Amino acid sequence: MRKVYLDHAATTPILPEVLEAILPYFKDAYGNPQSLHGWGDDAREAIEDARGRVADLIGAQPEEIIFTSSGTESNNLAIKGLAMAQQSKGKHIVISAIEHFSVLHSARTLEKWGFELTLVPVDRCGLVDREDVAKNIREDTILVSVMHANGEVGTIQPIREIARLAKEAGAIFHTDAVATTGTIPVNVKELTVDALSLAGNQLYGPKGIGALWVKKGVRIIPFLDGGVQEGGRRAGTENVPAIVGLGKAAELAKEEMESRMEHLSALRNRLIGGLLSRNEHVTLTGHPTQRLPGNASFCIEFIEGEATLMLLSSKGVAASSGSACTSRALKASHVLTAMGIPPEIAQGSLLFSLGLENTEEDVDYVLEAMPPIVDKLRQMSPLYAKFLKGERGGR
Repeated sequence: MRKVYLDHAATTPILPEVLEAILPYFKDAYGNPQSLHGWGDDAREAIEDARGRVADLIGAQPEEIIFTSSGTESNNLAIKGLAMAQQSKGKHIVISAIEHFSVLHSARTLEKWGFELTLVPVDRCGLVDREDVAKNIREDTILVSVMHANGEVGTIQPIREIARLAKEAGAIFHTDAVATTGTIPVNVKELTVDALSLAGNQLYGPKGIGALWVKKGVRIIPFLDGGVQEGGRRAGTENVPAIVGLGKAAELAKEEMESRMEHLSALRNRLIGGLLSRNEHVTLTGHPTQRLPGNASFCIEFIEGEATLMLLSSKGVAASSGSACTSRALKASHVLTAMGIPPEIAQGSLLFSLGLENTEEDVDYVLEAMPPIVDKLRQMSPLYAKFLKGERGGR
């Protein structure tokens, strides 16, 4: 049976070059970077080399990069650490309604600590309107966070324009760029942001490693107490192999950016066009053109996403329903409902996220597999039976 992995939004496979770079730091160069001897020197030099490569990918300075354990930790550190550092100026935070849970839940935690939170809505395509951001920024607004792109529906936000609004009002601006860094060009100077989160497993690096870029001069309060690692901003013995892997993945991403985007965009367009033409009552979610090159997300009416995933898996195809962090939750995605999609339709969400190893043959295999799966599930659906009888109340 053919195996087709189309769940790169959940995680990407590690590239061979990345694995090769990592292996020596498990076996031979195993020193603690804080140790004052040769083994420690080797590990410390490897970390600083990786820091420079990550910084180069996003147009930053090496000393502005803080290594973390994941995109989730980076977002937690950004939201909580930046807000706590600025609280003498105010306690109002603005984020979009479709942020990753690591941003949304961090902001909710700050509410419990006495901060005030405003959620900015999005339109049917998942776009944040800069005017909605502007009208919600107040004198006591200290932090605005809007994701660069949503990994679930693929919509890319106009971050530069939104960041400018925040900074004109004197607020710090953070963006969750986990879905974009290494996938499309990301330059912190061009985006005019103050802080940016990224993760290794989204750019063909190892899992368990992320980074937070914080612009020089912007204060942030660490929330891990301990040693002096990462300039005192993130305590804990460094994960040297993963950091080295992230550095190598960042280097490759910068070198191959253009060809990767071209390859993924072509496959995405083939998949979107084919699925929409071969299946009725299927809608594309997210912005039709302003979207991630490897993202093809849909809502399929009258069926549930989880059932679709199981039947696809029986055909050797890996996909997801909603975001990677909500695919096990038996409720409609907060992203889709924020976009105005009714919960009963959002339950049929399906995300194909393409990767570098995918081919046209993979796409065609999925296009052939989908119609029988959709037909089979609809035959078991009472909502579809009502629809066929002209009773449209279930839609």
